[in-house]
Amino acid sequence: MNNTALREAFSWIKSILFALIMVLICREFIFAPVKVDGKSMMPTFENNNRVMISKISKVERFDLIVFRSPYSEDTQYIKRVIGLPGDTVEIENDILYINSKEVNENYLNTNKEDVPSGALLTENLKVVVPNGYLYVLGDNRRNSSDSREFGVIKESSVIGEVKLRFYPIDEITIPK
Repeated sequence: MNNTALREAFSWIKSILFALIMVLICREFIFAPVKVDGKSMMPTFENNNRVMISKISKVERFDLIVFRSPYSEDTQYIKRVIGLPGDTVEIENDILYINSKEVNENYLNTNKEDVPSGALLTENLKVVVPNGYLYVLGDNRRNSSDSREFGVIKESSVIGEVKLRFYPIDEITIPK
């Protein structure tokens, strides 16, 4: 091989290595794809949906987040943030109150239609969220392992905020 071909090959190798390093850095510190496993967020997310999370977002109330399970560091959950540190979260007769103010949960309308007459989608509860923690619930309240089961989660367990559903292709959306 002549010098020109060697320089060209070396240039390609440097470019490919640089691109791989950038992808690894972005995936580790900025964004990452996540697969939804289970039905706890239906109808917002279905089983096997794929979402993109931002690892640099500031978590706010009603954000959809991915966090490490309180049961196992190797397991990740996707839920909706309901309570921030210092909030009083109360659900009474399927009405959410945060700090004594009624909050409309439009994302639950589809699930409420499936609840038998006289039954509640979400059992009554009242929780004060401690500093450094979040209160999270699945949108499919009757089929979700969430803060009602395992309690509040540490803010440090949050991996990222869901910014985009990219699979299935025909359902690409920015979730709300």
